[in-house]
Amino acid sequence: MGVVYHANYLVWMEIGRTEYGKSDGFFYSDLEKEGIVMTVVEASVRYAQAARYDEEIVIRTRVMEASSRMITFGYELRSGERKLATGTTRHLFCALSEDKRELRPARLPEKYRGHFGIR
Repeated sequence: MGVVYHANYLVWMEIGRTEYGKSDGFFYSDLEKEGIVMTVVEASVRYAQAARYDEEIVIRTRVMEASSRMITFGYELRSGERKLATGTTRHLFCALSEDKRELRPARLPEKYRGHFGIR
């Protein structure tokens, strides 16, 4: 069909989220080293136009809402002037048990809050 599979948009949103953090000096791996993860609790995508193979995709990412317990990111995916999709993901900060089998809600450590506009 020459179009990108719909689930790839979620992957691109994850890339946007990762790059958003890096652009402000936040590295997700640092958070994980402290035993905190951002679990996805909700995701939505509204498709506008199909992405085609070999197109360059630009992902605009922003923080829509943030607290010490949850964060919501908003995304706009574009190819040139064409808007391909918009979406959101909501994440709950969780502490990972030592054996990495259990998660429990946690607060984002103070030193990371400024990266997301949390006071």
